[in-house]
Amino acid sequence: MSKIKSGLWIAASLFILSTVKAQSLEDGKKMFFYGKYKSAKTIFNKINNADATYWLGQIAIANGDIAGAKAIYQQALTTASNNPLLIVGMGHVELAEGKTQEARQRFETAISLSNGKNAAVLNAIGFANVDIKEGDAAYAIEKLKQATALKGMKDPDVYINLGDAYRRISEGGNAQLSYQGALNLNKNYAIASYKIGKIYQTQGINQEDIYLPKYEESIAMDPAFPVVYYNLYRYYYETDINKAETYLAKYLEAQGTDEENSCYYTAAMKLAAKKFSEAITESDKCIATSATPYPYIYQVKALAYFNMNDSVNAKTAFEIYFSKQNPDKIVGQDYDKYARTLLKLPGNDSVAAIYFDKAVAADTTEAGKVALLKTAATTYEAQKKYKDAAKWYNKLLAVKKSPNRNDLYNAADNSFRSGDYATAVAVFTQYTQKYPEETYGFYTLGKYSRALDTSMVLGLAFAPLEKTIQLGELDTAKNKSYLIYSYKYMVEYYVNIKKDKATAIAYCDKILLLEPTNTEAISNKAAIGSMKMTPTTPVQTTPTAPRPEIKPETPKVPITKAVPKKAAPKKKTK
Repeated sequence: MSKIKSGLWIAASLFILSTVKAQSLEDGKKMFFYGKYKSAKTIFNKINNADATYWLGQIAIANGDIAGAKAIYQQALTTASNNPLLIVGMGHVELAEGKTQEARQRFETAISLSNGKNAAVLNAIGFANVDIKEGDAAYAIEKLKQATALKGMKDPDVYINLGDAYRRISEGGNAQLSYQGALNLNKNYAIASYKIGKIYQTQGINQEDIYLPKYEESIAMDPAFPVVYYNLYRYYYETDINKAETYLAKYLEAQGTDEENSCYYTAAMKLAAKKFSEAITESDKCIATSATPYPYIYQVKALAYFNMNDSVNAKTAFEIYFSKQNPDKIVGQDYDKYARTLLKLPGNDSVAAIYFDKAVAADTTEAGKVALLKTAATTYEAQKKYKDAAKWYNKLLAVKKSPNRNDLYNAADNSFRSGDYATAVAVFTQYTQKYPEETYGFYTLGKYSRALDTSMVLGLAFAPLEKTIQLGELDTAKNKSYLIYSYKYMVEYYVNIKKDKATAIAYCDKILLLEPTNTEAISNKAAIGSMKMTPTTPVQTTPTAPRPEIKPETPKVPITKAVPKKAAPKKKTK
């Protein structure tokens, strides 16, 4: 499908036209508004004036032909060098070329030539700055608001472009008010209802009860509006194949001969139906019968191979797709699946990480980013690449506004497994702060701290394990394993560090209350009782920097049966 944009309907013509020509121009703009650029081009080619020429340039831009648009405007300006609309068109091209200063000069010149009182010119400037990534949304808002203030301004598209500009700066509330402004001028302006629905759909939260009715409202206003059918086709594509087919049929009917990629949709529906071999066959037919195949057809092939677990062919297909497609149209899921494909092929770890990052950057929602980060993390974790898994789990913590227990545990556990004890401690400190009444949190923080402070000189595990005991003794049956671990630590700590045999023996007794036959506690109690020691109070300090690679030291406890070193904790699902 060709690039679909909001219409840039210019209500005030800069030239005196006959009634027939004016209607024809409006027909052409309506086709542009629908995304039916082939039909629009046919209409504009029949009209011999600068307005139509401006729109021919806009069609070229919409189709990604910046060089073609430039040629159109350059030729037109040789005979109409002071035409404000053509000057704006050239500024639009220069924005697409990255020449932002030159574009701004063009826009200001056009405003000066029209005395800042032509809504059509101001609207075209606003649209250009919203349409092109290098455009200035704040500048667009300024000029579009200036257009809305002009006496007699009745073009609803000015408000559509204003709403789009607000969305560029993530001001959804103002965007919705702007779209509503379009409806106030024209109650049947279908794109306005559609755009309001898109605000809610792109927020990444469950608001189907708001945006789906808005799409149906848009259809009721204008049943011939193709864009909404396409959006609903995409919405249902992966969840309800029957509804997807229905809306696709409506879209293709509305587009008619303007849709030149019908065979792509046949292949895409095969993919959605999980008929992967057939999807590949249909894709190959499309590619073979078109001089310039629709780039998305290569995406269908790549996804079909991916779902067939054919990593070699999937890798090749994704790479062809990336080379054919406009980078702005490649979505995060494409990069994500390519990265996962790479990880199945030896020697691609570093490249896969780059594409996981691309996937996250391409997504605009918190939920989408979190899902992609989790996929990256679990992919590495499944391969026991704990250091890489930890990196992605910790990135997830930075993106997610309110991490839950599993988020924190996974980041800490994989950090611990990779030997990064300092990070594991830091993350589980957050866990205990968020869930201060959970014995498990302090117990796990104590275990991680114990690995960071193997000599016990810093006493890093003392406070969390003391808290574990405080909470755990409220329900000894439930917290028995946590308590025994903590008591054993205290035995060792009070023998080796404090030289306090009475307290060490008291903790041995606590173990025996829970497990009277615990041979280790019995042996240690006897050994400690025969020792001679003078209590000391060593100075404890907090390390000034994380020490993730501390090598374990031999425990100093002079007991026949010392407390063993602890291995990495087993995975626990919270």
